[in-house]
Amino acid sequence: MTSRRTRAPKPALRQPELVHQFLIVLSGTDPLVWRRIQVPLSYSFWDLHVAIQDAMGWLDYHLHEFRLIDAKDRVRTIGIPTGEEETDQRPPIPSWRVRVSEYFNHCQYHALPALYVYDFGDDWKHALVYENEQPIEASATYPRCVAGARRCPPEDCGGVHGYSEFLAAICDPAHPERESLLAWAGGSYDPNAFEPTAVVFDDPIKRWKRAFERESS
Repeated sequence: MTSRRTRAPKPALRQPELVHQFLIVLSGTDPLVWRRIQVPLSYSFWDLHVAIQDAMGWLDYHLHEFRLIDAKDRVRTIGIPTGEEETDQRPPIPSWRVRVSEYFNHCQYHALPALYVYDFGDDWKHALVYENEQPIEASATYPRCVAGARRCPPEDCGGVHGYSEFLAAICDPAHPERESLLAWAGGSYDPNAFEPTAVVFDDPIKRWKRAFERESS
């Protein structure tokens, strides 16, 4: 009688751990100010907000809002409810209560264009492009900035138009306001200066506590 050999089952393939990858482009800048970041799949929109702020170079002085289109072509806003919204305006969904994966994932990311708006006075609009999920690198820490170009505009410089005027003034040695503008910007300002590896990311939980403990005190 011929004995049959039983084959050992093949080991299950381990699925790689993944992160979300986003391209962030500051609309209206020329040349473009942009960043590419990777964040954990567990991130909320508050966490993503903090990562965008840190990668861009903003100081998180002002309100922000994500504007997204859901699967039913409805505009959804995610941010910080203030209680001061117009009576016919729906308040934004609290960003710390919504996971990024609810709107961005490998199944539906092509159908969901998004906008990240910071400082409703200067009205900085960032195109938020989801570039799908990427495998993590064992030697990396997340979130991280993997690419980008040009320095973030100074806070409160007047939006895209004000930023253009600021750059024109500091690049003109004969401009009467050049020195005062550079002093206002911290003493110097190189619009081309940006290094992805120099980005330092804050802890989003600590940022949330600082922001809301300050408001309630």
